[in-house]
Amino acid sequence: MNTVIEKASVDNITMTSEEQNATFKKVIFRIVPFIFLAYFLNIVDRINISFAKLQMSEDLLLSDAAYGIGTSLFFIGYLIFEIPSNMYLKRVGARATLTRIMVLWGILTILMSTVESTTSFYIFRFLIGIAEAGFVPGVILYLTYWFPGFLRGRVTSIFLMAGLIAGIVNGPLATWIMTTFDGWMGLRDWQVLFVIEGIPAVLLGTFTWFWLVDKPEQAKWLTAREKLIVKLSLENENKTVGQEKSSFKQVFLDHRIHLIGIVFLCIYSATNTITYWMPTLIKEFGVKDIRHIGLTSSLPFICALIAMYLLCLSSDKHLERRWHLALTMAVGAISFMLLGFVQNDLILSVLLLTIGGGACFSAATLFWTIPPAYLSVSAAALGIAWINVLGSLSAVISPALVGTIKTQTGSIYFAFSIIGILLIFGGIIILLAMPKRLLKEQKMINSTQKNKVTGFHIPKTDSQ
Repeated sequence: MNTVIEKASVDNITMTSEEQNATFKKVIFRIVPFIFLAYFLNIVDRINISFAKLQMSEDLLLSDAAYGIGTSLFFIGYLIFEIPSNMYLKRVGARATLTRIMVLWGILTILMSTVESTTSFYIFRFLIGIAEAGFVPGVILYLTYWFPGFLRGRVTSIFLMAGLIAGIVNGPLATWIMTTFDGWMGLRDWQVLFVIEGIPAVLLGTFTWFWLVDKPEQAKWLTAREKLIVKLSLENENKTVGQEKSSFKQVFLDHRIHLIGIVFLCIYSATNTITYWMPTLIKEFGVKDIRHIGLTSSLPFICALIAMYLLCLSSDKHLERRWHLALTMAVGAISFMLLGFVQNDLILSVLLLTIGGGACFSAATLFWTIPPAYLSVSAAALGIAWINVLGSLSAVISPALVGTIKTQTGSIYFAFSIIGILLIFGGIIILLAMPKRLLKEQKMINSTQKNKVTGFHIPKTDSQ
């Protein structure tokens, strides 16, 4: 029987592949630009603290160790309330939940401009972490209500790509705001930054209430026929996996899953350190103009976009994951460990930071090709969640660790060398703990018979 077929029928109702294409094209254009913009604002408001620190540390007498602790407190609040937030979403729906999250984080970002001491800095970072908790997993869950598996992966990747775009834009944007609006309404440059970048989240959060609906059957912008097509597409997918159940034993008694989580912890330690400490590192290179710091900070994210595409293309072409990931981590490690040796050479320092940062962000993308290739369908949801929890612990540990090291040693280069050692350690683990024979790769659907929806290939379903 053909793997790609023209029609599907459920309860004597049929849909053609052309109808399916047109319907999901409509859904994509309604939902994807919105979630892309929302995640873009989420990352901008999360990491603007790294640029505000350049000036607020002087005003508040904020040490590097205190900054690191405040950054960690954000993630402590985030991790504690992530599961409750998702439970709330299931109860009241995505529209109410995402509206609440975005409006609250926007308001608290604006209120960061009122911080007057280290203690209030800690309190607000913790509260912002609570406010943002559940945003990303909430959107991922929301996408399962609208997109079947053959679209969901690519829609999710576009959603997450907004984070890299935010990384590219945030530096120049933040430094432009700080230099242009310093003194506006009597506010210091870092205070203005929080106010101006917090307002869009409040506005978009309010707009969320009027733009999103919880389920396809509630969408007034879909016809009755289109609602049915979405429903049938999701039901056809659920038939294959609906009877399988996640096994706690299958996940928690498998030592390889815990080791994979440790690898993610090593990678996330690197990306998190880059995100929150890169402006400080660039300043230590000898770049004093805040606008130049902002522009330079965009380079690793630009490098990551290019490297991510090329590495994922190669990984997919050769159906090889482990060595692609391990070698990419090694490139990041070597780049970071060499920074201390070239600290007096601005060009080489920026070059190594760009290569190292690009490698680490690319490694994060390559990493997520491995868990689905190892986990069974029944263990995938729980296994991926547990791996993500293990990795996210680094977001609590690494900022405070880097801040403490810099405060104690007076140099941030030693901290980046430790991150480099972690990357080497993680690369070795992935090679030893995850033999190639244990990874499964799904066969590609016949590409010549795929339909396209704005760049997405949608397989047709079996006629019944």
